[in-house]
This record gives sequence, C-alpha cells and structure tokens, in this order.
Amino acid sequence: MSIDLSLDRLQRLVQYLPPYTRPTIHIAGTNGKGSVSAILDSVLRCSIPPLSVGRYNSPHLVSVHDCIALDDSPIDANIYSSARSRVEQADQDHETKLSSFELLTLTALFIFEEAKVDIVVLEVGMGGRLDATNIIPDESVLVSALTSVDLDHQFFLGNTIAEIAREKAGIARKGRALIVGPQKHAEVVPSVQKVVEAVGADLLPSVEVVQREWNAGVDGPPQPTFNLSRTSSFVEPSPTPVQVYMPCFSSELKALLPLYGDHQLDNLGVALTAISTLLTRPSPINDVIIKRITPDTVSRGIRSVRWPGRLSFHLVSAKPSRKISQPLVVLADGAHNAASSATLGSYITHLLSLVDVSSTLNITFILSLSHSPPKTPLQTLAPILPPTLPSQSSLKINVNVACVRFTPPEGMPWVKSVAPSDLHDVIRILVPDAEVWVADEEVPNQLGQALEWAAEKVEEGLVIVAGSLYLVADFYRYLR
Repeated sequence: MSIDLSLDRLQRLVQYLPPYTRPTIHIAGTNGKGSVSAILDSVLRCSIPPLSVGRYNSPHLVSVHDCIALDDSPIDANIYSSARSRVEQADQDHETKLSSFELLTLTALFIFEEAKVDIVVLEVGMGGRLDATNIIPDESVLVSALTSVDLDHQFFLGNTIAEIAREKAGIARKGRALIVGPQKHAEVVPSVQKVVEAVGADLLPSVEVVQREWNAGVDGPPQPTFNLSRTSSFVEPSPTPVQVYMPCFSSELKALLPLYGDHQLDNLGVALTAISTLLTRPSPINDVIIKRITPDTVSRGIRSVRWPGRLSFHLVSAKPSRKISQPLVVLADGAHNAASSATLGSYITHLLSLVDVSSTLNITFILSLSHSPPKTPLQTLAPILPPTLPSQSSLKINVNVACVRFTPPEGMPWVKSVAPSDLHDVIRILVPDAEVWVADEEVPNQLGQALEWAAEKVEEGLVIVAGSLYLVADFYRYLR
C-alpha cells in the first residue's frame, strides 16, 4: 500500500495557491468526528443572522461533491470542477505529485477561501499530525477537537492506542484549545496531554451531556411510539431530550437531539464545548459570533442536525420493477471497525427493547467490509452478530445475512472490499443458524439484489445495512 504520509509536498504546493485564511474548527478522532462536524455546522448556521459555513468530510457519501459543503449543500459541480482544475494544474506545474485525497483537500480549502465563508468545519481524513487537512496555518485554527480514539488504520498510525492518540493529537496548535471527548481507553488522555504540552496548546475536556425526561413544555407534545410497521405508518424513534451546562451561558441548555445512540451524547458534548470555547476565548471572529449565538439558536441547531448514514432510518417503498415486493424498514449505519460496531450493536439492543412484536422478528443484515489488515472481519462483526437481546426479553428473532461487495469509491483505488465468500465463513462462525445469502461476484448491483432477497422475508422485521460507509453510499444511490 503506497500512501506518502508527510506534508512536505503539500507545503511546497500551497505556496502557489491563494493563502488559506478562513477561521477553522479542526476535528480528529477514530469515531464520531463526522457527527461532531454535522452538529457544529447546524448550530453555526442557526445563529441569527446565520453564519456562512464550509464543511469538509471524508470519505464522500454518494458523490465527491457531497464531502465539500457550503451551508450544508453539496458543492456545485461547476465550482468543484473549476477549483479542482486550478489545484491540479498547480500540482502538474510544480511536479508535486499529490495524492487524490491531498488534491481533494486543497480543492476544498480553495473553495472555502474563494467563498469567504465565516467559518470552516474541517474533518481530518486519517490520523491528524500528517493528514492533509493539517496543512492549514496556525492562525486559521480557532479550536481543535478530538473525538473517541480506538484501533483503526494501524498500518499507518501505529499498533497501540497510545501511538494512535499521539498521531491524532497532532492537530493541536500553540495557544489554542484541543477539546478531548470521553475516551474508552485510559491511555488516550495522558498520550494527548504530552503532545498538547509540547505544542503549547490547552487540553479541555468536553462538557457532559445527559439525557432527561421528555418535557412537553420545552419539547412539545410527545411523539408517536416507535414501530417497525412496513407501511406508511412506520415511526422512527423520537429525538433524545438532553440537557447540558455550557460555560458560555448562565443557565442549563435543553434541546432535542435527533441523532440516535448514546454515543451521540458524547459527540454533542465535544461540539458544544467547541461552541463555548469560541464564545469565551479570544479569537479573530469573537466580534462576528458573540451576539449571533444564543441558547435558543444552539438548541435549534441541535434539533435541526442531520447526518445521513449514521443510525439513519429509511422506509424503502415496494417497487415491483426492482423486485421489492413489500416495503422495507432499513437502518443504515457506516460502522466499519470494532468500536463503531459495538455502538451499532448496543443501539440494536436498545431498539429491540422498544419493539412490541408477538411473532418472531426478522433481522436481516446486508454487510460489506473494507479489506484493512490488521483489522479482521471477525473483529468488526462480532459486536453485532448475533444481536444481543435486552435483559429479560422474551423476544424471538431470526437472523438473516446478505454478504456483498460495495462499489469501489471514486478516486480511492486502494480501497478494496472483503470477498462475500470470506464474509460468509465469518458469519458461519458467529451465527451458525443464520440464513445467509452470498452475492455472485460476477453480478453488479449486489446491494439491490440483497434488498430483493430481504424483501422476500414476509414477517415483520428490520433490515440493517452496515459494515462500511461505502456500502451505505451504495444504499443512498439505490434510493435515488
């Protein structure tokens, strides 16, 4: 695998592009950084008057244009093409031979600078210290943030949690805060602290967000009860009522969080600590934001956040032309490593505690995984297969699993999917009694065929598309 993890070539090339000056929030982490970026984007845009926000996430979901957003809208294809051409021409002229991701990152920064957005929310691609996004100058960084750190990309970042944490903490900047979210591994914070001290940054723990009871006076009338009906009456779970104390405000903030899973409380805490830091510490944009962001605008921003492909519910209508004989309730999630799969597994257990089904419930997984040693399919799938029932539950479930390949992502030739036959072998270990369908390697549209197979399960149930964000991208293309 040949990926040059250094910033040398980037540093040479940026001299020939317009200087990047946009005020930026920089986010690293193994899991959760995309959710944090979405929350920040939504909160900043809900300010009064609204701030203009540029957001950069990777990998893209459906097309390369959706990883660069201006005010939550994917970048216009013509604007992208023009900016990309400018960056590629500079790359050719100066023979820097940048990678596809490096070219994409510089294209995003060029677009944000040209648009003169008020603030940029910038997600690290991989690691932090040597990631292409870390080319931005110190004076542009308002605050940095580190979400949950776990094992992933060990080939590039190191074989231990401590090594990976140090790489990710490499986005810390002198005189600026690095916000650290809750961590599962005890060695993360001490490792990060050493990096922060060496750089001259400040380590700030994120504020704690807690769940509360639904309050009709604050949250409005209670919402309909969650069900798995395969009809237009399908109701997804209600948003989570939360409360948090932010140092920038004098009273406790209450809001409704529409992102599902307990882990999103931690991600919200990271995002809100970044907002509070912007409002309480000197920065180049204090005068711009200080009166625009209030408890009401923050609450509205939280309520408005959307982040597709992360515990996202969809009702796929019956489509005889596609051999979908009946509607399907689909939960799409980009869980792709053991830690994010554990989060998905925990949420599935929570969902099962809400289901009132007298008959046996079918859970049909449609899975595809990236080939990414030393991470193994067994490690990634064990937290979700078989699903864990709630304690003292009498619910009976049938597990069905479809094994497919995802469509190779554009511009990322090094990303390969695990062979469906290899997934089948792992599933037989984890759930010997499961009914398993394996895609024909020679047939395109494997996800579509898997959905057709899932639709043949006539009993009430749930379809879960997971294992890779690239597979989730295939699902969203299917919906289009």
